[in-house]
Amino acid sequence: MSGYLFRTSLSRQTLPAIIKDEITMKIIDKLRQKQWAIIFVIYLRYLIGGAFVFSSIVKIQGHRFTTDNGATAPIDSPWHLFETLYQSGLYWNFLGWSQLIAGLLLMTQRYATIGAVVFFPITINIFFITISYYFAGTPIITGLLLLANIFLLLWDYNKFLPLLTADKNQTVNTYDKISNNILWNYIGILLFLTTVVYIIIYDRNPILWFVICVVLGLAGLILNNIRQRKNK
Repeated sequence: MSGYLFRTSLSRQTLPAIIKDEITMKIIDKLRQKQWAIIFVIYLRYLIGGAFVFSSIVKIQGHRFTTDNGATAPIDSPWHLFETLYQSGLYWNFLGWSQLIAGLLLMTQRYATIGAVVFFPITINIFFITISYYFAGTPIITGLLLLANIFLLLWDYNKFLPLLTADKNQTVNTYDKISNNILWNYIGILLFLTTVVYIIIYDRNPILWFVICVVLGLAGLILNNIRQRKNK
């Protein structure tokens, strides 16, 4: 009887309504109304996407992720794992292309939701690798990365509602004046191309690359503020 009552009460509501009643979703809805939160999400996508694009090129080029040969390292060490992945050849390239494509999708902003979905299994895999081997404090970084990925998925939760509801006519309003500004698309593409060209020319120097990306990001933020003032 209780099961029947539960199914009956459930049938009177759509799944999106149930989801929106959750505390987390209410928080997300409130944050989506804040300009600073929207800008934060945009630049979080740039940061995660850019970092993965930066680390993907070396795999696509067929080079080692580390400078040392890990073949002689203990079999249960992360260096031996990296060497095994590197020696796999095709799979090493596949990892690189997966990170590159996911990073590009995330940085475009327009396809950021797809990018966050593609990134999710990648970040889970990386996190479990870092807690399965001794990486010192690296699991803290990968754990934060995983949490950031989950946050990005929650941020776009309303885009998943049509997949979770039985209502075939369910429509979702995803329009947002700030995040739909085409300026962010251009900046994302510029950051992506800058990262790829930088690594090809200067190899892996993360400090200089990060400084260049910060300058480009700040320039985009300034341009956005100028455009907003003109439109007022």
